[in-house]
Amino acid sequence: MDLYSIPMDVLLLNLILYGCLPLWVLLGFADYACHRRSAIERTSGARESLFHCVMGAQIGGPVFLGLYFEINVLLLLLAFVLLALHVWIAHHDVAYALRWRKVTLWEMHIHSFLEALPFVVVLLIILKRWPAFVDLITLNWAGNLALVPKATPLDSYYIGGYILFMLVVGIAPYLEELWRCWTADRKVGDVTTSEIG
Repeated sequence: MDLYSIPMDVLLLNLILYGCLPLWVLLGFADYACHRRSAIERTSGARESLFHCVMGAQIGGPVFLGLYFEINVLLLLLAFVLLALHVWIAHHDVAYALRWRKVTLWEMHIHSFLEALPFVVVLLIILKRWPAFVDLITLNWAGNLALVPKATPLDSYYIGGYILFMLVVGIAPYLEELWRCWTADRKVGDVTTSEIG
């Protein structure tokens, strides 16, 4: 294969699928490791862990939709709305965490990538699906507000592998964190109740 003649469309898709999406999951795991090291269950607890789960869903949801459905006005609108909400929640997450635990410099660096990477992915998608973006900004929304299965589905091995990777490295750690925090919060509540009684 002539590496000089790979179509830009293919390069953009591969950058998204094999670069940005796995990197986002790995950075999320690194962030989880920072939370665990700072003993989140004994400091900021389940409330901060819920912030993390919500932010993961805000980005993960559109990612899964993008794996199965054509990028159109609906998916771009959803991506923009969820990106804005993600930034807002991320701000409140860090503000809350700083009141309860030490947020290390490494964790802050990881946060900067976790906040920027979804924007990079959306910009790459806009380049790849330019007509959909033009439809969005020119308000040509008629017929573009439905979930349409991809005309050429992505490789099922890739989708299966990525979903498994996401479950093991991205979702399971944060569910474990939430469980750990919730259990610790309940123990503190039980001790407080028994002391009052």
